[in-house]
Amino acid sequence: MEQISVFDMLKIGVGPSSSHTLGPWRAAEAFVKELREKNYLLNTKKLSVDLYGSLSLTGKGHATDLAVMLGLSGADPEYVPIESLDVIITAITNNQELYLGNELIVKFNPKEDIVFNRNFLPFHANGLTFTASGDDFSYQSTFYSVGGGFIVKENASEEAQTNKKKAPFPFPIDKAEELLHYCSSEGKKISEIVYENEKALRTEEEIDHELLRIWNTMLECTYIGCHTEGVLPGGLHVRRRAYDIHKNLIGVVTYDSPKSWINSIKKTDIKFREILKWVSCFSLAVNEVNASLGRVVTAPTNGSAGVIPAVLLYYITIENQQATEDAIKQFLLVAGEIGSLFKKGATISAAMGGCQAEIGVSSAMAAGALCELLGGTPEQVLIAAEIAMEHHLGLTCDPIGGLVQIPCIERNAMGAIKAINAAELAMATDPKNAKVPLDKVINTMWQTAKDMNSKYKETSEGGLAVAVNIADC
Repeated sequence: MEQISVFDMLKIGVGPSSSHTLGPWRAAEAFVKELREKNYLLNTKKLSVDLYGSLSLTGKGHATDLAVMLGLSGADPEYVPIESLDVIITAITNNQELYLGNELIVKFNPKEDIVFNRNFLPFHANGLTFTASGDDFSYQSTFYSVGGGFIVKENASEEAQTNKKKAPFPFPIDKAEELLHYCSSEGKKISEIVYENEKALRTEEEIDHELLRIWNTMLECTYIGCHTEGVLPGGLHVRRRAYDIHKNLIGVVTYDSPKSWINSIKKTDIKFREILKWVSCFSLAVNEVNASLGRVVTAPTNGSAGVIPAVLLYYITIENQQATEDAIKQFLLVAGEIGSLFKKGATISAAMGGCQAEIGVSSAMAAGALCELLGGTPEQVLIAAEIAMEHHLGLTCDPIGGLVQIPCIERNAMGAIKAINAAELAMATDPKNAKVPLDKVINTMWQTAKDMNSKYKETSEGGLAVAVNIADC
């Protein structure tokens, strides 16, 4: 069974796309590591990158070319200062040279040395090949970005692919029914089972610290999005909406940090329309930051990064204003586990499954996590996830101009609202009367993904991507 940690599903990185930005960035880092291990790095004189399939078709809009340059330069997407990204890219472009792995200056012309190949490699829709050469060597390595910032190499060993510590999970899980079995036999909540598995990889202190670091990144991202106005980059001239919505909702109050901001939100009106607006505002804020190459948390992807923080903020600002950090950690543990079920049984890559694999999965993750916080049983938690995904089945990925903006940003708001609704429906459902198991929905989503026309899988060749021309915007 594949060991997938919560921290694999919830990664900190830079937008706008986990599979088209974060994945290629990590692949570039992995290639530099390979060069270093083979003692090629300091003898490298020429570099080139070939992007294939979906990475090529929407590569400019998803900043794939920028991501590989940043990765080759040794910048870490989790920690690099956001304000330095443009400095690094501008230096490479103007000087036509790259500081490979922060160790060696190599000639590099992005216009010539990054090649966009429209053809697809057979293993996966998101393929990229790096080539390095020197006086006495030529080395090539191909990676695949399979969604959520995960990268793999074809024919690599399972140990090399996952790069996990060897300690096995005490509760190995591939399917939802196995998760329910453990909950029943151990008398534990889903979050408690997941926590026991995480303890096989990290200490309790590390788990708690990392969960709160993820949450604080989500909170900061939302805060930035709610307080930044203007137009998103990329040519669509999309005006940021979270700023205006937030300004109208928050009123005239004083706060000086994200945490005091939360306390201010708790004092606002909580009528139904205002709740809808707040949830939409939170999700729009995150994905506007994502669209402008800001730092977000993949949940499970960058394109769907707004759903989980929006639903979690809804819970702690409106549903349960006395919620503690323990509730936040509980939410993230459940969300991560549900996301891993979809990754194991289907896909979280829009290039493989359409937007059902991103917004659909994130909505299912948030619905299940919220359901447990509301007091739902493990059975009801999985019912909530099933309901949320059931009503995203078949959702296509058709970004205009290849940008993670239209319709992606709004879809996060819709996914968050659906998640809350799904959790409430699950809470009102007797598991004995449920007709559709989560495993069946995951299987159906994967079959739907395989049947879906490739035009609607993050290629900008169908749907809104061709119905609305970027020039019209």
